[in-house]
Amino acid sequence: MSFMLATAAVLAIIYVVPLVVYGSASALGWLKAPTESSPAAFLSGILVTKLGTAVAFVLILQLSGATWADRWLLYGLVWLAMFAASELGDAISGRSSWREAGLGILSEIIYAPAAAFAAHGILG
Repeated sequence: MSFMLATAAVLAIIYVVPLVVYGSASALGWLKAPTESSPAAFLSGILVTKLGTAVAFVLILQLSGATWADRWLLYGLVWLAMFAASELGDAISGRSSWREAGLGILSEIIYAPAAAFAAHGILG
């Protein structure tokens, strides 16, 4: 039960934070809304991707047991480094803009430690 609760908490954090960050940037005119699919399809695709990430995030933390038990912040920072490298790779390759990558990294700076804190707190 704690695995499912931790996964739900992590999913909520890693889904909502980028929506707020990218949504704010869009409202300020810094980004344009995606046009390649409907908003519902776009958000559903993100939700599925984030669900897979949340499951992996919590599962690895739970299976590692004592290794990360009291080092949740370091765990979150390891994930942050991985996410940030992915954002930079997308910008370098042209799959996203540098602005999008920067906003992604900003989101990850917020949500990776927050997700690690929540998961650690729920898993105990």
